[in-house]
Amino acid sequence: MVKILYEDSNILAIDKPSGIAVHSDGRSREKTISDWVLKNYPKLRGIGEPVTFDDKEIDRPGIVHRLDKETSGVLLITKTKKVFAYFKEQFMNRQVKKIYHAIVSGFVKNDHGIINKPIGRSPKDFRRRLAGRGVRGELKEAITEYKVLKRFEAPSYEISSRLTLKGSDATKKFHKTTPSKFSYLEIKPKTGRTHQIRVHMKFLNHPVACDSLYNPDKPCPAGFKRLALHAKSIEFKTPKGKNIKIESPLPREFKEIV
Repeated sequence: MVKILYEDSNILAIDKPSGIAVHSDGRSREKTISDWVLKNYPKLRGIGEPVTFDDKEIDRPGIVHRLDKETSGVLLITKTKKVFAYFKEQFMNRQVKKIYHAIVSGFVKNDHGIINKPIGRSPKDFRRRLAGRGVRGELKEAITEYKVLKRFEAPSYEISSRLTLKGSDATKKFHKTTPSKFSYLEIKPKTGRTHQIRVHMKFLNHPVACDSLYNPDKPCPAGFKRLALHAKSIEFKTPKGKNIKIESPLPREFKEIV
């Protein structure tokens, strides 16, 4: 169920559930956020920039940024081409402020910090990005600020994952383990690279909990069967100069554990 967090004549902000892709990859038949937008706002077709998969053009109706499939939280959608261009420029100029909440493996040592490490491709897996040694391809600047909100131990489960070569969902099997250490973080990405938070937390040796791509076969907090990453808020200036901050309520599984 997709909930509307904010709406006016120019923009729409929704609360994206975990487990739903923002747009199709051209292969899967699963419903996406783009499908929901086109069904409920058919006039937004053609607004935004389409993506191409296997020579097939996929419409992204008004969607000016994205969240990973397993990430939940605030997603911004524009209603006109003019507003889309306006927000695209704001994102490129890093004027849009985003805050995420995440649960990561282990006790993060420092109470706060900044990870300034460019991101490129992994030489071993085309689905993964990498920061640090071994990275290949073009390096893109990536900066992530974090603050520890809480360190805790919790009953946990081990996820055994099998990723297919086509990049479909992992097959997950949960095995109960002893209590494990976790940290609850507030994260502010200053750039918007693919998988940025997940890659940078992996670089810090505290990968996001329940991440089958970057943190497989590691303890996952009891009650979680999804990536422990949530887009908590987004703050921006409207075309008329008004400052707006939109927040998404923490999902139930976050509230129960932190």
